[in-house]
Amino acid sequence: MQGSALQGARLIFRREVACAMRSRSSWAAMFMFSLTAIAALSFALRGAPPTPQVAAGLLWVVLFFSAEAGVGRAFYEEAASGTLLALRIYAGAQAVFVGKFCYTLFMLAALAVFDLALFQVFLGFSLADFFAAMVFLLVVFLGIWGLAAAGVIVSALTVGAGAKSGLFSVLLLPVVLPVFLPALNLTGELFSSLLPSSSLLGAMALYDMILTLGASWLFDFVWQEI
Repeated sequence: MQGSALQGARLIFRREVACAMRSRSSWAAMFMFSLTAIAALSFALRGAPPTPQVAAGLLWVVLFFSAEAGVGRAFYEEAASGTLLALRIYAGAQAVFVGKFCYTLFMLAALAVFDLALFQVFLGFSLADFFAAMVFLLVVFLGIWGLAAAGVIVSALTVGAGAKSGLFSVLLLPVVLPVFLPALNLTGELFSSLLPSSSLLGAMALYDMILTLGASWLFDFVWQEI
C-alpha cells in the first residue's frame, strides 16, 4: 500500500511537470512578478543598497507574493477543466498530496533561485562566509517547505469550498506566518554578518514538520469534499 502511494505520488509529480511544460502560465506569472517587483525596488532605491533588515524583508515579501501566483493554482486548473473526479478515482488522497507537495516544492525552489539571482543583480547582497551561505540556503529551504505544504492544503480547501481565488491569500498568510517571521529574522541576521539563532532554525524545522503532517492528515478529509 505504501509503495503504491509512493508510485502514485511519483506519477502525480510527473503529470504536474508535463502540464507545466505545456502551459507555462503559472511559472511565467511568478517570474514576471519577481522581475517587475525587484527591478522596481532597485529603481526606487536609485542604486543605493538597502539595509540588511530591509533587504531581508524585501526578499521574503517578493518571494511570498510571487509564489502565490503558482501555489494558489494547485487545484484550480483541475477544477476548471473538470478533471478532479478522474484524479480522485485513479489516485489516492496521500498520493495526490505528496505529488502536489513535491511539485510545489520544486517550483518554489526554482523561484527562489531566480529571485536570489535577481536580488544579486539589481540590489546586491553578500554573506560573510561559506557557513553563512549554507545557513542562508537552509533558511530558504525551510521557508519554501512551509509555503509548499501550506499552499497545497489551503488551495484544496478553497477549491473544495467553492471560494474565489482571492480567499487563498487571506487564508495562506496566517498559516505561513510562523515560518515567514523567523525567516525574516534569520535572513536579516545573516545579511548583517551576525550569528543566526539556532533556536529559530529549530522552530522553523519543527513547524514545517508539524504543518506537513497536519496538512497530510487533513487532506484525506478535504479530498473527499472537493
